[in-house]
Amino acid sequence: MNFEIILEAWPLFAKGVWITLHLTVLALSLGFVIALPAALSLHHKGRFHRVWGAYVYVFRGTPLLVQTYLIYYGLSQFDWVRSSFLWGAPGFLDGTWLGAVWPSLKSAWWCALIAFSLNSGAYQAEILRGGLAVVPEGELEGAKSLGLNPSQVTRLVLLPSALRRALPQYGNEIVFMLHGSVVASVITIQDILGAGRTLNARHYVAYEGFLTSAALYMAITFAVVWVFRLVERRYLRHLNIRTAKPKGAGAPGIAGIGGVAWR
Repeated sequence: MNFEIILEAWPLFAKGVWITLHLTVLALSLGFVIALPAALSLHHKGRFHRVWGAYVYVFRGTPLLVQTYLIYYGLSQFDWVRSSFLWGAPGFLDGTWLGAVWPSLKSAWWCALIAFSLNSGAYQAEILRGGLAVVPEGELEGAKSLGLNPSQVTRLVLLPSALRRALPQYGNEIVFMLHGSVVASVITIQDILGAGRTLNARHYVAYEGFLTSAALYMAITFAVVWVFRLVERRYLRHLNIRTAKPKGAGAPGIAGIGGVAWR
């Protein structure tokens, strides 16, 4: 184990950590934007619940690597994609800030973000739907008795209660998305694993790059687990989820990070 070359490559790994965290946070955020209407529609059997159900089924039923390949390599095979705004910013935006940040399918980074967001959105939709399903009916009836309309009940009571109950699963999803982000390295993105591969290729070594990458992923995962333990302790204590059990038989709860219920 050559620690000298690892220290020399530390700026490369630091950049990889930033890219990994940046991609993961954005994918989780965009995934939540997708998951919110999907979960509400699935829970309430809304007008488009079959469409959302098909979306969730497809993206949960296929590997993230295949989804990334289809978006990065597959869409570029269509002439109409390469000649449309999907392939780059319109000409009149050249030289502007909007043109610089325009999402383009010829960019590996944007393709990875799209694939990760759609994948995470499907999983988050199921997580949130599960949270919505276990909200006690008494909470909703109490809100209605106070004169709240259906929209207010959903916004002020149903969603906050569901999100609180779904916290452990959201922690699992963050860890899953963090680990799944290694897929980005196969489409030329220099994330943590990409930095490890570069180190191995540059110095003709077999283990140093991969072991350093593994250590960084473990450190980030530990930090996520620790933060969610604190959050769960703060917001889930009164729900008796994992943190509190009545005397006698264990109380049913939601499996979460503390129970190592990772996918």
